[in-house]
Amino acid sequence: MKQLHHRKRNVHRDFDVVASTYDLLTGMNPGYHRNLRQSAERLSIRRERPRLLDLCCGTGASTLALRASYPDAEIVGLDASAGMLRHARQKPELEGVTFVQGDATDPAAAGVEGPFDGVLMAYGIRNLPEPDLGISNLRGMLRPDARIVFHEYSVRDSRRARLKWDAVCYGVILPGGLITARESDIYRYLHRSVRDFDGVRAFEERLRRAGFVDVWTAPMDGWQRGIVHSFVARNPS
Repeated sequence: MKQLHHRKRNVHRDFDVVASTYDLLTGMNPGYHRNLRQSAERLSIRRERPRLLDLCCGTGASTLALRASYPDAEIVGLDASAGMLRHARQKPELEGVTFVQGDATDPAAAGVEGPFDGVLMAYGIRNLPEPDLGISNLRGMLRPDARIVFHEYSVRDSRRARLKWDAVCYGVILPGGLITARESDIYRYLHRSVRDFDGVRAFEERLRRAGFVDVWTAPMDGWQRGIVHSFVARNPS
């Protein structure tokens, strides 16, 4: 456990290493981009020209989901990996997005100023060494009544989900990582960190302890059903 906690403090360096091949591997995942779009739409924003924060935006896949769902939005994308951000900035579809390098635990420390009408954090909260601190800070970035969606793996509550996750990792993700990212063990870390992360109910309770309300979880479709979820919560007025 201590080793995994230490690894989270340096995981952005691994993402620097695999940034050039990251889109290739995620592109082989059926439903990856569709599921990100589902989570983006679950922000349910009605305001014209909303201001949105994409935390742990990586190479911009989640940013593309926000842009598709809210085409008139002002979007800020934050990530700790300079390599991943470099690839995000090169995508012409993301022209006009403000990309910032910084720690998702404290976006304000990187110069990101709220308030935002919605926050999407895809595959990120699991990597924070201090998730409760990060969640608390995020409440301060949101407008009253605004939603946050955590698009994240959670398999601890379901033996079936754990077995399916293991099968996908050993059969697809880890072999793919050996081909596309031989110099990094980021995908072995992915396997371990997902198994270690909160169960669905535990993460919902973590959000409630941070002061969020109307907390609920929505499933994905396809093979990620039961493995990846939209954790939706509202900042109280």
